[in-house]
Amino acid sequence: MVQRKTFAPSVWAGTPGEEQIKQLRPALDSKGKKVGEEWFTTMKVENALTRYHVAGDRAKTKVLELLRALSAELQTKINILVFASMLLVIAKALFGHVSEGRRRKWVFPALTQRQRSQNTGTLHGAEGMKITGLSPYWFDAAQGGAVQNNVDMKSLFLLTGPNGGGKSSLLRSICAAALLGICGFMVPAESAIIPHFDSIMLHMKSYDSPADGKSSFQVEMSEIRSIITRATSKSLVLIDEICRGTETAKGTCIAGSVIETLDAVSCLGIVSTHLHGIFELPLRTKNAVFKAMGTELIDNRTMPTWKLIDGICKESLAFETAQREGVPEELIRRAEELYISVYAKDALRPHDSKLKHFTSPTVHKSNAVTDRQSLPKKECSSMIQPVNTADVLHREVESAVISICQNRLIDLCKKNDLLNPSAIRCVLIGAKEQPPPSTIGASSVYVMLRPDRKLYIGETDDLQGRVRAHRLKEGMQNASFLYFLVPGKSMACQLETLLINQLPSRGFHLTNLADGKHRNFGTSDLLQTEVLVG
Repeated sequence: MVQRKTFAPSVWAGTPGEEQIKQLRPALDSKGKKVGEEWFTTMKVENALTRYHVAGDRAKTKVLELLRALSAELQTKINILVFASMLLVIAKALFGHVSEGRRRKWVFPALTQRQRSQNTGTLHGAEGMKITGLSPYWFDAAQGGAVQNNVDMKSLFLLTGPNGGGKSSLLRSICAAALLGICGFMVPAESAIIPHFDSIMLHMKSYDSPADGKSSFQVEMSEIRSIITRATSKSLVLIDEICRGTETAKGTCIAGSVIETLDAVSCLGIVSTHLHGIFELPLRTKNAVFKAMGTELIDNRTMPTWKLIDGICKESLAFETAQREGVPEELIRRAEELYISVYAKDALRPHDSKLKHFTSPTVHKSNAVTDRQSLPKKECSSMIQPVNTADVLHREVESAVISICQNRLIDLCKKNDLLNPSAIRCVLIGAKEQPPPSTIGASSVYVMLRPDRKLYIGETDDLQGRVRAHRLKEGMQNASFLYFLVPGKSMACQLETLLINQLPSRGFHLTNLADGKHRNFGTSDLLQTEVLVG
């Protein structure tokens, strides 16, 4: 098909191309309509196009015949093909699991059959579930940093511990290890003996369901009912912070009754709680064991160790947790005053059973309550673990940052007609941790505490993104951060430069000293110091 202009007969008459021009005919589309006034074709083109379509139809027919013949031949072997493809997918998944498991130093568990005597509730044959060196599956134990625990479970555990002490993480880790183990997969541990459970039931935090007209406590009770009615002596039951959604007294009694029921069933499992009044209830249990997430005292501050130990821990670290998450100091101080006004009086009453609730924040061993304040000084000091050098660096940097920036921040707020800021509160982002949601869109100044004890000073409006970017660099995966929020990016830039210029004079080693040369903020104090010394 060609496009031609309007022909002038007086020009073309008598020429050799006149006959060819006369053979042109208007081009038609698939519906028989003209393509356009200036588009033409010839019989030769039409015949070639017809032959092309016929050849295409023949090829299509032949291909369909071949495919139908192949389909008929494979129809008798379709089950084999489906099985082979599924086996290939399974083999690929298993190969990936084992490869990653070996890299992370996971192990294959020993699976056992678990049976109990209906009369005594004691184990026969298998010795419960025993996991050595259990680590959270979301951590890479091969790179270090994960706290490992030993779990020797022969009955129900009643677990207590502070906020952020690792109770929920332990329950998730045990659940994942048990599920992986009975499926024949590798588990995140150094060694493991896992019974063949008939069911694994995990209850974590409950949320309300407006669509069903149920509160969070109603949802929790519905899930607890399902667990109680289905649990057997071969079940693994894990319940995190039972009865957290109702008032303390009745919630404590419901929790106690649930524990009695599970203990009577003789299942393995863990029930974690902050309802310490449960230990004063006259529970009818035979096999339940008290376990706790450990704590240690460092510079008169109680810190979690994330280790599973025997006993009861009645320290919640609620005030410390609130402070770490940036709750205003005034609010926490008032909460402490209210706590002392109500509970300290009860603690001072002689022969009061509540006394053991309000002693110094220590871990109480079962059948032998230990109070650090009642021990001789020598004995008490032996219970305190050595201070981590990383914690010392963190406190030194925090003190230096506050002393350098507090007055300058007040001056900057006055110059910009802003309200006087509250005291600078440095918040620690530990290794593997992420900044809290309160930092999103807020200007902040941060200090990266590198593993080599060097510091990097920066400012940003996207702290989560900046932390992620730093940790992607080689060797920085376990870096921790200190940060504080400021009212505006301009102030953040000035305080960043102030810290870069003044922290080296206090003995700290910085990796981005050159960043302090783009402004003169923070140099005046150093110049004055040099003049006075001269």
